[in-house]
Formats: sequence, structure tokens, C-alpha cells
Amino acid sequence: MESSPPAAQSPKSPSSPSATTSSTGTCCNCGGPTSFPPPLQSPTGWPELSPPPNYRPIRAPAINLPPNNNSQAIILAPVPQSQKVPTISPPFLFQSPSKKIHSPDDIRRFHESETCKNFLGFVVALSESIRGHKISDPCHESSTTTKIVSILEILIHWIDEIPPVQQSSRYGNISYRTWHERLIENSESLMLQFLPDDLKLSTVEIVPYFTDSFGNSSRIDYGTGHETNFAAWLYCLARMGILKEEDYQAVVARVFVKYLELMRKLQLVYCLEPAGSHGVWGLDDYHFLPFIFGSSQLIDHKYMKPKSIHNQDILENFSNEYIGVPTWNKVNSGLLKMYKVEVLEKVPIMQHFLFGWLIKWE
Repeated sequence: MESSPPAAQSPKSPSSPSATTSSTGTCCNCGGPTSFPPPLQSPTGWPELSPPPNYRPIRAPAINLPPNNNSQAIILAPVPQSQKVPTISPPFLFQSPSKKIHSPDDIRRFHESETCKNFLGFVVALSESIRGHKISDPCHESSTTTKIVSILEILIHWIDEIPPVQQSSRYGNISYRTWHERLIENSESLMLQFLPDDLKLSTVEIVPYFTDSFGNSSRIDYGTGHETNFAAWLYCLARMGILKEEDYQAVVARVFVKYLELMRKLQLVYCLEPAGSHGVWGLDDYHFLPFIFGSSQLIDHKYMKPKSIHNQDILENFSNEYIGVPTWNKVNSGLLKMYKVEVLEKVPIMQHFLFGWLIKWE
């Protein structure tokens, strides 16, 4: 009697679970055999309710996406250079500043002006003044920088006097409005503490920059536009000759560091909402300038390299000495270009910027 031919067997795929199923389980830690049986597999090799995700690997090149014009603009932009701030002379024509930027055409007009170039050059000069210096390094501290620091300390003390109220919303504690109202009421008298007699009338122009440096009381938010107003207020003081070039290191290491301390406390205590958070490009929900100044501090540092930001021990040991934690020179140059493109060239940010006699609309 002839035996029937063996039944045809379908070939097994190397990825088929039946080809690899074993009666012995494996340890999830070391991969060695265990006495526990392996988990049961469905006929397809995947749990019926959890099919493998259909996704493109995160490092795969983007397909059919529009070019990132901002990134290209940053790469192609020249590195901003420091400039001397021209000081004013009598007759003084101080005026209440107003908003002038409403469209991309206004932004282009602003960036082609000497005003914008000089303001950005002032920021670069501040960055260069702190290059290679720790926050604790001794520096020239004038009576003006000391007085400004004491004013910022007063604003910090007000936070302790005005505690946040209990409320259910995540952002925007309404007690901030009380703090900001006190700021508005006292700003002029605070300015008069260090303004010389012949410049006291400048309060009509510089107070609006100052009061808009700490967030918006209606929206209870804060962002890079408010930070830029603080830089503009400092620029106005430099235009009036109240802050001089020899003060610049102290302006960063003393004044700006104290301003940053104040803002971090305002953000934490009153839960200020990030103003127009910029998502993927944003280095921080609220600030930009600390990264410019901090990278400048670390240029030519013997041990602290850009990759050191991943070392927790280094971060803990140096966080009190450096504002922000390829080369640091390249990082600093890129951040200056990024600040120009992503902050000073953005209508939603610069539409709130003020122009008067000290910072002219040309």
C-alpha cells in the first residue's frame, strides 16, 4: 500500500511568533532563561487591541514640508556687532512713547533704521562685557547700578507683601494685578531716586518701558517682549549717559541677574502665563537674553563646554555662577542672530514696542 504524500506545509516567516516561541521565558533585565513561562502570543504576534504603531522614525528626513524660513534667516544673517550708544545733549525733548509697529513692513522699516542697529549693538556690548566672567567676579559698581539693584529688591519684597490668592485656574493669579498696580503707582518715584536734576523730566519717556518690563496685568503673562522692554529701559539710561560703558559688566552681573531673580519669583508665585510661547524654537517659556549673556560668560572656558549641559554635577556646581548653562563663541553668535530674527523681527512681539525721543521711529 502506497503511503500518501506528506501534507504541504506553509513556510514560516522568520518574524512569525510560532517560529520563535519557546517554552522557557527570558528575564526582562538580563535576557537569561527563567522558570516563568513566556507570555501568550496572539496568532499575529501582537495583542489584538494593540497593533504596532504606523509611524515614521523621528530622525527620518521630513518629506514635502515647506522650508523653515526662520532657520534659514538665522543661518544667513550676519552676526550682530557691538556699537557705542550715542548720548543725548540739550535741549531735551522727552515725550511719552507710543507703539509704531503694526505690520511686516513696519518691522522691515525698523530693522533698516539706525535705531534698531544701535539697540541691538547695545545688547551685543552687554554680552561682550560679561565674556569670561563669573557672576561673583568683582566689577565696577557705580551708585546708579547699586540703586537700580536696590529698586529691584524692593519689587521682590512687594511679592512677599502681596501673597497669591487661592484660585482654581492654573495660570494667572489675580494677586499679580495688585502687585502690578503698586508698580505703576510707584515707578516714577523709584526713577527719581537716581535721575539727576536735569534729567528728571525723562520719567515721561522711560517709565513706560520700565512698567512694561515685568509682564502684562490684563493677561497676567510675561514673555520675551517684556524682557526686551527691560533692555530698552537700560538702553534709554545709556542714551542719557546715566549708564556708562564701564557699568556694562555690572549691568549684566548685578542688575540683570537681580531682574532675572525678580521675574522667576513673579512667574512662580503668580503663575504668569508664557506670552506667546514659541514651542519648538523657544529656549525658555519666558526669557531669551540669559542664554546670550550666559554663553558669553563661557566663551574660552577651560572646562565648561556646550556638551557640559548634560552633566548634572557641573550644572549643580556652576548654576550660581553662570546665567545660562561646536564652541561657546559659536553658540553666542547664533543666539544673537536668533534674538534678532525670532524676537526683534516678530510683529506679535514688537507690536508692543514703544518709540519716543530716546528710541526714535525712523
